Amino acid sequence: MSRTQEKINQPNAKVYAGIDVGKAHLDFHIHPLNIKLQVDNNKKRIQKLIRQCIRHDVQLVAMEATGKYHYQAHEMLHDAAIPVAVINPFRSRKFADSMGKLAKTDTIDAKILAHFAELMKPRQTIPPSKQHKDLRGLHTARRQVLDEIGDLKRQLHTTEHPLAAQQIRARIKMAERHKGTLEQELQSLINAEPKLKHRFDILTSIPGIGTITATIMISDLTELGKVNCRQIAALTGVAPMNWDSGAKHGVRMIRGGRKSVRNALYMCAVSCASRPGSLGQFYRKLIKLGKKPKVALTAVMRKLVILANTLVAEDRHWQPECP
Repeated sequence: MSRTQEKINQPNAKVYAGIDVGKAHLDFHIHPLNIKLQVDNNKKRIQKLIRQCIRHDVQLVAMEATGKYHYQAHEMLHDAAIPVAVINPFRSRKFADSMGKLAKTDTIDAKILAHFAELMKPRQTIPPSKQHKDLRGLHTARRQVLDEIGDLKRQLHTTEHPLAAQQIRARIKMAERHKGTLEQELQSLINAEPKLKHRFDILTSIPGIGTITATIMISDLTELGKVNCRQIAALTGVAPMNWDSGAKHGVRMIRGGRKSVRNALYMCAVSCASRPGSLGQFYRKLIKLGKKPKVALTAVMRKLVILANTLVAEDRHWQPECP
């Protein structure tokens, strides 16, 4: 008996799908029907996948976050009322390893994603708005420019030839101009959208959070104000995780989370630690209690993101004392 016939004979069985996203192609797998398709990554061919999902009553589609190449399929499936979960590729790879699937091809990845959707039932992901996509694109460009500036400065330290050094300095100046232009465009984009501007004003009212960190949090931490304190700390990657096994009790450590947000909050925490405010006092108290500086800084980062989450949820600005 074929898988399709089994499904017909089991009307209550649920169907899941996985899509492996590539620049040119989408590999599609429906589980448990074992239906496989490969289509071009364009609107016309994505409609074919949508018809398959509707025909077989697919409960959830899982796909990996792959830069910008998954945006179109995600948006079209969402508009067709088909639930989609966009997941971290690290999670799907670990899931494949746990199932003993060590080989990696586009067809295998699509099948693994369909199994992931069935067994893990990840939460549906709502497509980002155009404003958020633009913000992310600008932030990505800014991060790349910052990396370029860092690389050029390291090259300058190791360059002895005057002409090479002159050219490197010129490229650094050009990159710094590009960085300034990108930051201006980021600010203009936020100012043009009332909701983003309101959230930006709430975040920048918090001592220690500047304009760049606020825009990074708006861009890369869209869950702000929508989840609880533990969840926002875990999403940021500043929640301490247990590291115990049997009689061994290891030191708790942070892992995972949004690297861009965590890096920005680290610089905020360093700034707060040297100031006389409440967060600086909190940092110095932890140091007196014997905590290592990095542990104390992580605690300050956690306080900052939890405070930001609370203020956004309550739709109010920071004040020295609660009214």
